[in-house]
Formats: sequence, C-alpha cells, structure tokens
Amino acid sequence: MNRLKGIALALSVISFASFTALHHGWADYDQEKVLDFKTVIQESVYENPHVLAKVKYKKELWTVYLAPTSRMTDRGLTADMIQKGESVRLVAYPHKSKKTEMRAERIFVDGTKYELR
Repeated sequence: MNRLKGIALALSVISFASFTALHHGWADYDQEKVLDFKTVIQESVYENPHVLAKVKYKKELWTVYLAPTSRMTDRGLTADMIQKGESVRLVAYPHKSKKTEMRAERIFVDGTKYELR
C-alpha cells in the first residue's frame, strides 16, 4: 500500500510541475509598458488554454495571448470576430523577455470594448 501511495504522490508532483511550467501568468509581461494600437489580425487560433492571434506591431509580426475561450465567449467575443483580416484595437503588455509576444488586457472590435482579464 505504501508503494501505491508513493507512486500516486510522484504522479501528482509531476502533473503539478508540468502544469505550472506551461502556465504563464501576468508576471512575465511588463505592465508598466502599455501598448495601445490598431492593427489587423493576420492569423488566429481560438482554442484553449488561450486564444492566440498574430498581428503586426511596428512592422513586426507579434503573437498576442488573449483570454481562454470560455472567457471570450462569456464576454461576447466569438472566433468569427477575430478572424484573419479583421481590424481591431489592442491594449496589451509586452513580454519581458520574448521580443515579439504580448498579452492583451482588452480588445476593441467594431468599436466595442472587450475586457480580457
């Protein structure tokens, strides 16, 4: 029985450690540097754990982390609204170490504001 408990504990630790390594919180983004700009969606992926978009910012292609799909749909922001070619305004924070990555605080689509946090 002790061996089974040991295996269960080891599996729990491994699962927790791998989840934490994959999860990225707000601490990785510089909330002192607010990026507020209009752009066009170049590409988007509407799936968990976070919706992603590729946009041009200062002539470079950036990856934007949006909210999880459940939060997006709860707030009325569907996959159709952020498809390739859609014009949006983003308010986001740049990643502290990844040059072309940001996390969006809010997005404006057709003049409507959607809070993402």
